[in-house]
Amino acid sequence: MRRVTMTDIAREANCSQATVSFVINNAPGIRLSDETRRRVLDAARRLGYSVPAGKNGSGQQAGKRNRRIGFIVDQLATSPEAVQAIEGLTQAARELGDLVFVGQSDNDAEIESALIDAFVDQGVSALVYMTIFTRQVELPLELKSLDIPVYLLNCYATGLARPAVVPSEIAGGQRATHYLIRKGHRRVATITGEIWMEAAQDRLKGYRRALATADIPFDQDLVFNGDWSASAGYDATRKILALKERPTAIFCQNDRMAIGCYEALKEAGLDIPQDMSVIGYDDEEIARHLHPRLTTTVLPHRAMGQWVFEQILDGVAEDRYPLTKLECPLVERDSVESPLGN
Repeated sequence: MRRVTMTDIAREANCSQATVSFVINNAPGIRLSDETRRRVLDAARRLGYSVPAGKNGSGQQAGKRNRRIGFIVDQLATSPEAVQAIEGLTQAARELGDLVFVGQSDNDAEIESALIDAFVDQGVSALVYMTIFTRQVELPLELKSLDIPVYLLNCYATGLARPAVVPSEIAGGQRATHYLIRKGHRRVATITGEIWMEAAQDRLKGYRRALATADIPFDQDLVFNGDWSASAGYDATRKILALKERPTAIFCQNDRMAIGCYEALKEAGLDIPQDMSVIGYDDEEIARHLHPRLTTTVLPHRAMGQWVFEQILDGVAEDRYPLTKLECPLVERDSVESPLGN
C-alpha cells in the first residue's frame, strides 16, 4: 500500500502542504488557529498517517534524533522530482527521528566532493546520490571509498556496485499507450522528450511495445520529437493536426508538453477529449487543474525516496545489486475517451 504523504493530508484537509508540515511538526513561532490544527490532525488520522510522538500539535518535540542521512542531487531548485524524492525519504526518516541533510552539486565535481566531505564530517550514516535525468553514472572516487552505505536514486552505477532505484519507464510508456488502445484508439501519435535521454528512449520503447502487443503497425510519421517544454508540445501538435490522416489520440511524454498540446488543440477549435484524446506523463500538480483534467502517469520519485530509506533500515551489504525499477502508475482523469464512431 502507498505511504500516506503530507500532500495527501493537505488535499484532505483543504489546506497547503506547508500548513500540514507546520502542524505535524509543531513548528515554533507559527500562529495557526486551533480549528486549522484540528482539521489537519483529523485528516491525518483518517488517512492513517502516523504523527510522531510529541508532535500532536500540542505536545513537546520528540526527543533524541538517531541517524543522519546525506542527500546529494545535481539539480534541486528547478526540479519537482528531486523535491518529491527528498520528501519521501524525509517523511520515512522522520518517523524514526532521523535527519536528512540535502546539498545541490550543480554537476560540479568540486562542489560534489566538498558536499561529500561535509556530510562525512557531520557524521552521516548513509549517503544518497541522485540525478535529475535517469542515467548511468560514474561514481566520484570519494563515494567509492566511503565506508558508509551509498544509495543511488534515479541513476545507477557501472557494474551495479551500489543499490539503485529508477522509474520503470518502458512499462510506464507501454501502460499509457495501452490505455489509449484499450479505449479504442488505433492511430496514436506521440511527442517525445529529448531523445538522447534514457527516459525519452524508454517511454518510446514502451509506446512501440504497446502497439506491437495490439498488432498495430508502428508508424514513424506519428512520432514527433520534443524537448519536454510546453512550446515543443504546441509545435508538435500543430504538425500532428496538419497530417493527412489525423490520429485520434496523442501521448505526450510529459505533462508540460501536454499543456502546449492542449493550447494547440483548443486554438484549432477541437474539443478534448471528444475530438482528440490526450495523455501525459509525470503527474505534475498542473495536470489536476487543466481543463479537462489530464490523464497521466505518475513518476514514483516519492516512492523511490521511501524505498531508499527501507534499504538503509535493512542495511544489506553485497558485492552486486539488482537494479530496482518502481512502477509508474496511471492516473485516469478526463482527457481520454473512446474516439467518435466507436
